[in-house]
Amino acid sequence: MREGSLEAPTRHALDWQSPWFWDEAALEKEMERVFDICHGCRRCFNLCDSFPRLFDLIDNGPTGEVDGVPKEKYADVEQACTLCDMCFMTKCPYVPPHAWNVDFPHLMLRHRAVQARKHGIGFVENRLAETDLVGRLGTFAAPLINWAIDERNQATRRTLENVAGIHHGARLPKQAAETFEQLAHREPVEINKAAPAYGKRKAVLYATCFVNFHSTAIGAATLAVLARNGVQAEVVHPACCGMPKLELGDLETVAAAARTVSEALLPWVDKGYDIVALTPSCALMLKFEWPLILPGDPAIARLSRATFDLSEYVVDIAKKHGLAEGLAPVEGGVSLHLACHARAQNMGAKGAEMLRLIPKTRVAVIERCSGHGGIWGTRTENFDIAVKVGKPAAQAALKNNTSHVASECPLAAEHLVQVMEMAEGQETPKPFRADHPIEIFARAYGLTEQSS
Repeated sequence: MREGSLEAPTRHALDWQSPWFWDEAALEKEMERVFDICHGCRRCFNLCDSFPRLFDLIDNGPTGEVDGVPKEKYADVEQACTLCDMCFMTKCPYVPPHAWNVDFPHLMLRHRAVQARKHGIGFVENRLAETDLVGRLGTFAAPLINWAIDERNQATRRTLENVAGIHHGARLPKQAAETFEQLAHREPVEINKAAPAYGKRKAVLYATCFVNFHSTAIGAATLAVLARNGVQAEVVHPACCGMPKLELGDLETVAAAARTVSEALLPWVDKGYDIVALTPSCALMLKFEWPLILPGDPAIARLSRATFDLSEYVVDIAKKHGLAEGLAPVEGGVSLHLACHARAQNMGAKGAEMLRLIPKTRVAVIERCSGHGGIWGTRTENFDIAVKVGKPAAQAALKNNTSHVASECPLAAEHLVQVMEMAEGQETPKPFRADHPIEIFARAYGLTEQSS
């Protein structure tokens, strides 16, 4: 509950098409105002590295207040922000409708956008954020790429660090040799007509760049689970949602992506299909970020209302229709990291709720940021910070001592396992893989074999 209001937290649209948004003096004034509020509160000191940086700048300054921090140092605070939204969603008591109107992540995004327009975005950063292009090209040389990016191959990783600024120790996602779209077309699944939901639901899976080009196993598990539950599913990936470009402050490209993807997906909505995004970052974009970037676009609003996060969708089927029989317990239990971009959707812990539908299975929830932040956490200047921020979550997973570690964010899952393996003085339990919850759900149905 917010001070003086019984209303839920709300977010204002990004006024990025207004000249005011790009006024650097106005931006610095707003950052000073918000930083002063954060200085007086300090509830977010342990969320990420942005707030310790801010508080150190203030405490070590000549006045001990925000007015002692040089404006050029504001960039240090912004550069540590991964846009995870957790300060807005879980900590800050001053978010709208509070009169102080604090939205720290979107303020950092505004600063990033202003700097990107003023100075441009680096060539390598821009190319890395073109995940569709990189992913499609990568399918033609997947074995070579996977050999080159393996963190054990230090010769190629040091070269990659020097050329692209990707830390030599950061674990990178493997490249798939065929896309999820191709796999789904080549290996259709049979629909279970005896399932309670049969004939009542049909879905379009927005493949997302990550599942389409890297982790097709997540997509295959999703198709299998939905088919077992009588849901007809189609696979579509018209373009990237724009999240990597959002992280660079390139709002115009994000808006263009929103229009492209919505134009491709809305005809399916008109035919009665639900839209299901396979990763939480992409679901967040379709459901929340796009409507804030293009608030006057009715197509974007309509797509937002029709979109489900993957775990949210399975839980919705269970509640409204019931699940097909056949779920077996998962031995050893699951440590489930609640991904920040899943939590930011304000829908509850749907990943945990879904896994708890599996009988006699212990689900230990981890509510700390993994520290990864997408491309951010792989950068040379950020990797050590990503490890530091992820340590509490990794320690929680170690303490839980489960057979499985999972996160709805595949990058977070891999990063957590890596940080667990880096833990000093501990005998790390070796999970056979870092899973998405839907993969565990599929194995509980006996639809996929257990990896080792």
